[in-house]
Amino acid sequence: MSFNTSSRQLSKTDEAPEDVPSQEVTPLDSPETETPETETPEAKTAEASVPETDAPKAEAPEADAAEADAPEAEAPEAEPEAPEVPEAEAPEAETPEARTSEAQTSESGTPEAESPGAEASDVDAPEGAVTPRPRRWRRVWGGWREKYPVAARVLAWTTTAVALAIVVAALLMPTQVDKFRLAAFVRLPVEAIFGAALLIVLPRRPRIAVAAFAGLGLGALTVVNFLDIGFNEYLGRGFNVVLDWSLFSDAQGYLQDTFGRGGALGIAALAVTLVIAVLALTTMSVIRLSNLAARNTETATRTTLVLAITWVTCAALGVQYAEGIPIASEHTMQALQFKSEQVRQTLRDEAAFKKIAKKDDFANTPPDQLLTGLRGKDMMITFIESYGRSAIEDPVMAPGVDATLTAENKKLTDAGFAAKSGWLTSATYGGSSWLGHSTFLSGLWISNQQRYRTVTAGERLTLPGAFKKTGAWDTVGVMPGVQKTWPEQNFYGIDKLYDAHKLGYKGPKFSWSTMPDQYALTAFERLVHSKKHDKPLMSTIILTSSHQPWAPIPKLVPQDQVGDGSIYNAIEKAGKKPADIITDSTKSKQEYGKSIQYSVSSLIDYLVKYGSKDTVLIFLGDHQPIARVSGNHASRDVPVSIVAKDPKVLDKIADWNWADGLQPKQDTPVWKMNAFRDRFLTAYGSTPAP
Repeated sequence: MSFNTSSRQLSKTDEAPEDVPSQEVTPLDSPETETPETETPEAKTAEASVPETDAPKAEAPEADAAEADAPEAEAPEAEPEAPEVPEAEAPEAETPEARTSEAQTSESGTPEAESPGAEASDVDAPEGAVTPRPRRWRRVWGGWREKYPVAARVLAWTTTAVALAIVVAALLMPTQVDKFRLAAFVRLPVEAIFGAALLIVLPRRPRIAVAAFAGLGLGALTVVNFLDIGFNEYLGRGFNVVLDWSLFSDAQGYLQDTFGRGGALGIAALAVTLVIAVLALTTMSVIRLSNLAARNTETATRTTLVLAITWVTCAALGVQYAEGIPIASEHTMQALQFKSEQVRQTLRDEAAFKKIAKKDDFANTPPDQLLTGLRGKDMMITFIESYGRSAIEDPVMAPGVDATLTAENKKLTDAGFAAKSGWLTSATYGGSSWLGHSTFLSGLWISNQQRYRTVTAGERLTLPGAFKKTGAWDTVGVMPGVQKTWPEQNFYGIDKLYDAHKLGYKGPKFSWSTMPDQYALTAFERLVHSKKHDKPLMSTIILTSSHQPWAPIPKLVPQDQVGDGSIYNAIEKAGKKPADIITDSTKSKQEYGKSIQYSVSSLIDYLVKYGSKDTVLIFLGDHQPIARVSGNHASRDVPVSIVAKDPKVLDKIADWNWADGLQPKQDTPVWKMNAFRDRFLTAYGSTPAP
């Protein structure tokens, strides 16, 4: 038996240089070796007659006894170095034949087992020779595992547990903050069961490829889930994978205005790092779990089968931890179905909305038949940032805001003004104020960026545009929040625009807000309203002091001290910092309420001081504040008020059933915001002409 094994090795070394280890014998090589031909009686006889001196490398003292059991020493003279070739250089590549030969030669006492060539470097191997060698990190890791076996096992199981937790958490992650609870993460995700069943049956290479692809997909879905959480928290809706990418530039601007350039860059870098980390962790986790299943196929198969039976049973019986939290989960599949349907609806909506936008009941109304009931009136349409229903009804914010509305209403009454107020449901929530503005002014439901681009690219008749079309009003816009070129000016029908750079402000910014509302209104009076005009004004004003993060908040100053805004330097420095309140819901509510009080007071003070018998003011909120302030289940309603001295103005809307004063009642009618334009035009003498 020893002779046969050695014969196979000799036939192999006949084909290699002397210094190449004879470890290339593999099961694939074995069939090519004609071992039976060497096992002839003649070969045995000739081999037995070879004298001891024929083996120049056999230096063992017991050479006579070794010759019969270790034929490696009997190699032909042309290959005298072959017996010295070791098998130990690449232990993982050893074949059963090689191990048998090594064991036998070791037992026979030949010096081959202690050959100095056992530690030879790969550099000694000739070109074309394959010398398997473990990577350095594997050798180090293998040595560490042998030295600390218990710690290695603990680390391995801990890593596996973390990988499993990452995968399960990613599959079950809710998309709203208020739904995060332990029960949501201890369910059976059907996606994991199907995935495990697939990976178990795949061969190694396809399995790793599928695991990597699935891990990346799971990571991408997790990133989208985080975006959903953020959008639900701030905008009251999930992330639209088609439309919402353009909002990141606005978010970057908001962060820069709130935290400074360095802070914004730091947050952006952190966000990118987190995205990369999520993708890497989910991918490595899925691959690790697939490898574990492949090494323990029987256990993995049984476990998957048990989980599948459990899932089907729980799904059939409708077993739940609590209301709306079933044990048998399809969360990821449902999320993918929802996103797919959202994409389809978004694409269909674009074509459908183009048709809707072309229909306008007042598009062809002659100028002399538009707004006949307001001729000669000095009109103001004013938006108060984030002025929502929660400001009037939330128990934390309502006391202060309601007291302010009551006090300001008394000021109006004392000055001869009257007001009626109602509710409008905004097309946006928590942000994207321009969607609320365009919905109110155009009479179309502008609920996303795609619709906004579509409508502003057309010729829809807006409220300012209707006043302009009559030829009886000059239209102006006062928009301190506009800091760049604003092409929408033409769409809205605004003749002259006063943006942040044209109002002469020399004071500090208040986080995102470029200037206090009191200053913006004072500048409007100085630059526009106080000037002589051939026609009355139709003014569109957007106030920004109640924009998040509501720190610092301006304070009212005596009107004659407003000046160029320098007086606000000390107020801004003494105010709170965004970081002091931005993560605290209660503090955010309190400061938000104060900002609404400031904005309303600034507007009413201006109206009382500079308004006339012909002044008509329409003011409203553009949307509710973010969910952290308004609540996770708050409505999208905002208050709207019409204020005038002329009683005929309010008489024309008596059938609207709005509440008297600046504060709408709980049972006051609620309209969708896009319904206001047509109702307003009709109430004040406009004749429809599609």
